[in-house]
Amino acid sequence: MNKELITGSFQRMKSTNLSIVLNLIRQKGPISRADMAKLTRLTPPTISNLTKELLHRELIIEQSLGESSGGRKPTLLTLNSERHHLIGVDIGSHELNIIITNLEGETKHSIVQTIPSPVTKERLLALLIKSIHILIDAAREPEKLIGIGVAMHGIVDVSKGESIFAPNLDLHHLPIKNILEEEFGLMVIVENDARAIAHGHQWFNHEKSSLNLACINVGRGIGAGLIIDGELYLGHDFISGEIGHMAIDLQGPICSCGNNGCLQTFATGPAIAEKMRMRLSQGETSMLSKMMADSTDDDLTGEHVFEAAKAGDRLAQQILREAGEYLGIGLTNLIHIINPEKIVLSGGVIQAGEFLLESVQNTIQKRALTEKAKQTEITVSTFGRHATVMGAVSLLLRKLFSNFGS
Repeated sequence: MNKELITGSFQRMKSTNLSIVLNLIRQKGPISRADMAKLTRLTPPTISNLTKELLHRELIIEQSLGESSGGRKPTLLTLNSERHHLIGVDIGSHELNIIITNLEGETKHSIVQTIPSPVTKERLLALLIKSIHILIDAAREPEKLIGIGVAMHGIVDVSKGESIFAPNLDLHHLPIKNILEEEFGLMVIVENDARAIAHGHQWFNHEKSSLNLACINVGRGIGAGLIIDGELYLGHDFISGEIGHMAIDLQGPICSCGNNGCLQTFATGPAIAEKMRMRLSQGETSMLSKMMADSTDDDLTGEHVFEAAKAGDRLAQQILREAGEYLGIGLTNLIHIINPEKIVLSGGVIQAGEFLLESVQNTIQKRALTEKAKQTEITVSTFGRHATVMGAVSLLLRKLFSNFGS
């Protein structure tokens, strides 16, 4: 047999085993070598050699001795979480949210920058580069950085690391990966925001038992990240999960995509604000009536409606319940298509959960086909407002923990 083929096969097997051992330490650590041998079914000498290499690479460290079962106390191994740092970026509709984390996803530094209006490709990319430089300078440990993960709304070509279309910014063809790699000399991964959120929940074990999971991000748009059979689903042309453009009412409002009655014309922040403006113009009353009299239409936001609802405003509460009903229709359609075990909701609109979620769940109860479908678990992301940027970090972590070829 070809000597190079044998060597290549051995290296691939070693790389796989290194990944298995490192991920076991990440998930179960502190853990002894003996326990790793039992869990992986690798021989003790193999475990010894693999952990020796991971120690040499400073990816793991030895910790205090564990409990003895009669003999010598075992040395425990744990992840060296501060050995490398990662940059996560959330490019939103109005802000850049950028963080630096360690290998366990713990935030070390962060910065939020307002995106200028009107925005252009050049201004956005310049702000992105400047903001990352500011954060790196503040962290003062550039040698620890190994990559940048970017989560971006809209259509993203993952293979090229390019934002094909960001509808909320009305920008096309942003070569994010190429620009950032050239500027910083680091690995860059770019993904759609909703898919990044789904990946983050899976990676950080927030939804560890769910092989079929849908993470729905509801803000200025609506996107879904889909985990199917344990794998992130991209689709043929990277447009999987664009449920915000699911048609709900053919006679409904015109969407930014040009079609009528898309889901996001009923259940996003701008849609909620527009519904309030319309109802007030028709003579209905709200504590927001005075605000509208003293300002322009553009000053009213979905957040204002939520604050009014919390203060007891009945019209605001009704509008949020109606938005929840439309979102429930969209989620029922999604349940009928992919039948997920669980749906996780995130994004700015979901902060109005107390008025929205009951309406969402009631709609699914009424419309889903089977009793089990009606009982599909609906939860709110435990990441809160940081779901997108943590998803961006998780993309890098998976790459790091699964690649040991060199």
